[in-house]
Amino acid sequence: MKFVFIAKHRTIWPVAWLCEAMGVSRSGFHAWLNRSPSARSRSDETVGQQVKASFLASDRTYGARRVWRDLLADGVECGLHRIERLMRLQALRARPRRRRLPSDEGDRQIATVPANILDRQFAAERPNQKWIADFTYSAPRPQLGKRMTGMQKRKEN
Repeated sequence: MKFVFIAKHRTIWPVAWLCEAMGVSRSGFHAWLNRSPSARSRSDETVGQQVKASFLASDRTYGARRVWRDLLADGVECGLHRIERLMRLQALRARPRRRRLPSDEGDRQIATVPANILDRQFAAERPNQKWIADFTYSAPRPQLGKRMTGMQKRKEN
């Protein structure tokens, strides 16, 4: 981590200053800079590409477990925690699939639709002739209790 910081900021400040501030030797920094990548980091690079390919092939819906099983099926031997780490480093997060309602085709049988008896004529000649229903539910609150309104008779004046 210290060497990465020094490599990132060496264009701004001298390497000798940065090494002294971070408490590392200049020779250690330059040895790290010129060292070839380790076998583990090279392996992480190839497995990371396969993880990303599997993740994108699933339309970004596979989590670490499914990607891991997918890679095991392809013959890649690695652990679940390694897949989790590689997905975290690449910022690969599974998004949940949305549950969709059935599409509305608009095909309806006229017999199933109730007839419009009122025909928007809401005025009644006498009471108890036309009824209106409104089912409204408000979330229960401890101080108010549950409220639910049901069939209410429309009063005509």
